[in-house]
Amino acid sequence: MSIKLDLYRVFCSVAGHRSFSGAARELYMTQPAVSQAIMQLEDQLGIRLFTRMPRGVTITNEGQLLYEYISSAMNLIKVGEQKLLEAKDLLIGELKVGVGDTISRYFLLPYLERFHSESPGIKLRIINRTTLELCEMLKSGEIDMAICNLPVDEPAFEIMELKRIHDIFVCGDKYIHLTENPPDLTQIVKYPLILLESKSNSRQYVEKYFMSLDIKITPEIELGSHELLLEFAKINLGIACVIKEFSQEYLQRGVVHEIRVAEGIPPRSIGCCFLKSVSLSPASKRFVDILKPVL
Repeated sequence: MSIKLDLYRVFCSVAGHRSFSGAARELYMTQPAVSQAIMQLEDQLGIRLFTRMPRGVTITNEGQLLYEYISSAMNLIKVGEQKLLEAKDLLIGELKVGVGDTISRYFLLPYLERFHSESPGIKLRIINRTTLELCEMLKSGEIDMAICNLPVDEPAFEIMELKRIHDIFVCGDKYIHLTENPPDLTQIVKYPLILLESKSNSRQYVEKYFMSLDIKITPEIELGSHELLLEFAKINLGIACVIKEFSQEYLQRGVVHEIRVAEGIPPRSIGCCFLKSVSLSPASKRFVDILKPVL
């Protein structure tokens, strides 16, 4: 049975007002049009819904039974429409952002703070993973966007660059002599190297650059976080490859020292990735707008 929603809307109004004229005023319809709609609904259902009286109508037992269900359904539709408007106005909703630990701590926090301040009704769900894992989550729809290390080779992604970053080598006091007579990359690999684990996008980027120069990297220590790289370098366990922009606190305090190698590693970027085939939600669009001024 296929009955138009408009007929049920008229039915609920008539049942609520117990009057065709009252429903007509509420729905901005003529009274004959309301009467016709009820007759059409009764004909399609094969049952009488109202008893016509000289001063209005009385709902039948069958009509009352139907009204209990239809009124609930109509209310749910109204609530759904209201929630949709609220989401459009960023009063409710959810934003799922995938981001690496380092980027989250050293880059993203002020933008999350601003977004939450402007749209407190939007629930923030932040998921920390590696760039590779975030790309898979984005493709499967588990997150709305990924803030990660570039480059990312995914044709299905729209990619927006956010910040240029530089990979540098740092050391503790034990190797401070290297800051006075900067070695080249062929010499730097002769020292104990401290790098991120091999699956990280940052490690892969650095490794590919060395490979392009026919230089093999064999790290002595592999770690899972950027901060640990700095801490291990600080206590002289080796020379760490870190992101300069995210190491300023350590460099300014002088607990680690930058080794300015003769051939620096080319700069790269961190960026925001989202699916080309899926429209951004209002919350996602707003967050992207907040990030855009970084460019």
